[in-house]
Amino acid sequence: MGCGTSVATETHVKSLQTDEAVKAPSPALTMKAAVLIQRWFRRYMARLEMRRRYTWNIFQSIEYAGEQDQLQLSSFFSFMLDNLTQLSGNGPDLISQLLDPVVDPWLDKDTCYNLIPIPESYTGPRISFPLSVSDTNSLLSAFKEQQTLHARYVLQLLYETKKLLKQMPNIINFSTSYTKEITICGDLHGRLDDLLLIFYKNGLPSGETPYVFNGDFVDRGKKSVEVVILLFAYLLLYPDNMHLNRGNHEDHIMNLRYGFTKEVMQKYKTHGREILQLFQDVFSLLPIATVIDGKILIVHGGISDQTDLDFLSTIERHKVKSALRFPRRSLDQLDIGHSGKQAKRMRSTDSSRPGSCRRHKSQLTPNQRKRGCKLSRQDSAASVSSSSSSSSSSSSLCSPRTPSSLSPRPCPSSPCTPYNVLRVPFLDSLSSVPPPAPPQHEQEWKQIVDILWSDPKTPDGCSPNTFRGGGCYFGPDVTRRLLLRHGLQLLIRSHECKQEGYELCHGGQVITIFSASNYYEEGSNRGAYIKLGRELVPRFYQYQVSRTTRKLTLTQRVRAAEGSALRALKEKLFAHRSELMAGFQQFDQNHTGHVSVSEWTQVLESVLRLDLPWRTLRPHLASLSPDGSVEYQSCFQDMGPGAPLPQVTPNLAETLFRYRTDIEIIFNIIDKDHSGLISIEEFRHTWRLFSAHLGVTIDDRAIDDLARSIDFNKDGSIDFTEFLEAFRVVHKLDIKDQQLGEKTYSEKYS
Repeated sequence: MGCGTSVATETHVKSLQTDEAVKAPSPALTMKAAVLIQRWFRRYMARLEMRRRYTWNIFQSIEYAGEQDQLQLSSFFSFMLDNLTQLSGNGPDLISQLLDPVVDPWLDKDTCYNLIPIPESYTGPRISFPLSVSDTNSLLSAFKEQQTLHARYVLQLLYETKKLLKQMPNIINFSTSYTKEITICGDLHGRLDDLLLIFYKNGLPSGETPYVFNGDFVDRGKKSVEVVILLFAYLLLYPDNMHLNRGNHEDHIMNLRYGFTKEVMQKYKTHGREILQLFQDVFSLLPIATVIDGKILIVHGGISDQTDLDFLSTIERHKVKSALRFPRRSLDQLDIGHSGKQAKRMRSTDSSRPGSCRRHKSQLTPNQRKRGCKLSRQDSAASVSSSSSSSSSSSSLCSPRTPSSLSPRPCPSSPCTPYNVLRVPFLDSLSSVPPPAPPQHEQEWKQIVDILWSDPKTPDGCSPNTFRGGGCYFGPDVTRRLLLRHGLQLLIRSHECKQEGYELCHGGQVITIFSASNYYEEGSNRGAYIKLGRELVPRFYQYQVSRTTRKLTLTQRVRAAEGSALRALKEKLFAHRSELMAGFQQFDQNHTGHVSVSEWTQVLESVLRLDLPWRTLRPHLASLSPDGSVEYQSCFQDMGPGAPLPQVTPNLAETLFRYRTDIEIIFNIIDKDHSGLISIEEFRHTWRLFSAHLGVTIDDRAIDDLARSIDFNKDGSIDFTEFLEAFRVVHKLDIKDQQLGEKTYSEKYS
């Protein structure tokens, strides 16, 4: 009894002491564990960042390659229209309406829209002019509810916008003295959700909330019509507080490839052509620059070493309907003769990445794939050096990137092509001619193209933007000179998608702002806008429109974007299959089906010219054999055609896969009523234009056989949309997943 301690109590105390000793490791062991965890996490995040970066590079390279294809097709059309009187009959007549369209006089009448009746069954928004706040609110509410504005109101809105823009100067001068802050937005590209989110976070346009939208309102997105209608409506409502700069996609030729033309014709089947013509006029009248307080210059793309704001303020901007339409220059003016054979099939290529702060590299390589070419900016330098207003080192549309041979060798440009000659596009060759003095309209065109298409780069100087195909790369020295010459302190531009929605370069003197979030893929990038107060210090606001991204982890977001990018890249490989196989077989003389990793990467880059980290991407694109060599045929095993192919030769089928978009553009030009049907004769004519564009001969008999095979009901007309669907690259795994899903669904509900 007494005060002694029981045996059970002593045992319990000893066990607690033992547990505490086990649970309290030494500080050294704790630190070691923390270091290991930190090291693992850093490696994990580094791998994730590497995946994010090469995903971004894939998206951007494929985007710019598409823009370059569009420039190439447009340059071919322009040259053919200017210089060829006939192409298998009436070729140029088919594209003259596109490149030099004559606006219907009916559209210039004040009451043209009054002739269009509005049926009683119409349930969409109704607006009256002059517009009021209630009208713009009505448009906002209707577009949120997926309603469409009637064609009569669209035409009237465009007509009123056209009248207003005619009164505006080329360069808008905007002041912060009457408002607290000015909001500057970049590319929207038909993303209505982004525009609505900006208005929600920042406020609707008004006298107290002024905006500058810096071009590229349309294309790529599915709501381009709604976006541009809202912007024009607020421009009419607040003309002193709402300003719109022109972008490179406010261009009716760009709209053919990137979706705006198709969207208008789908939403306005009856009056679509009239609406498109009026849009074309309005786009050409948009101002090309805005200056805030005489200190901040806002342009869509950038500048060149010859950009002259005083000259730009005097040009007739409405005459440049399309920056892709080369100024008329006939063969007689250029004096093309026997000298055209001297510089045939020589083209400069550039493997540099676009992007605001990357190193620019350029090399000359022989051409492996004969395609149409454009004015080489480097070789046209001498032709414009006599004029202070023309871009000496940045002649606006330049030669595209083309596949080089597998064994690059220096191109003997000096003896063949002296610096005092001009290269001009002549289908798939280059013709050397004496340099004529550039006329006034050509100087104006070059300056506008540089403003709309250029990108900043890290090194000093001004060089051709051959990766994009138009405009130039301008360095920090070019920026400093322009800002100093005009008393400016900052250049704000858009034109490039940035992962964070904005980016600073050139020592903070150039800001890129991009307002379309999820541009490439869900979760791929943020959008942003800038607010400027009277102190002119930019403040950035970021956002991301997403219904699903917030629920995903960072790893899941990267994986989703990576998968989408790799799919697009595999489609590129499939579309260039014959060229890639020919390149692989040059190294595989024994037909083993294997090449080394270095040979595999060399072939891919020489053919595709995408400047990607191929070694890093190899595990996603091709399989390795046990000896470490690449099984190159595995590059194509996951892909196939979208539908059973018509009876065509393999070479013709691959041509269709690769140039599917170009064929669709030519078809849309011929299909004037946008019915989706063309006659067999029109189909043949499409191929005459297309074969001339490629500079290759396609057998008429093969085309006739193809036309008959896809005229399924033998009525003499072809459903071109169905035909093109057969030449869409699809992934076999997707087909299996879809079939599995359909099977599961049928089993569940049977």
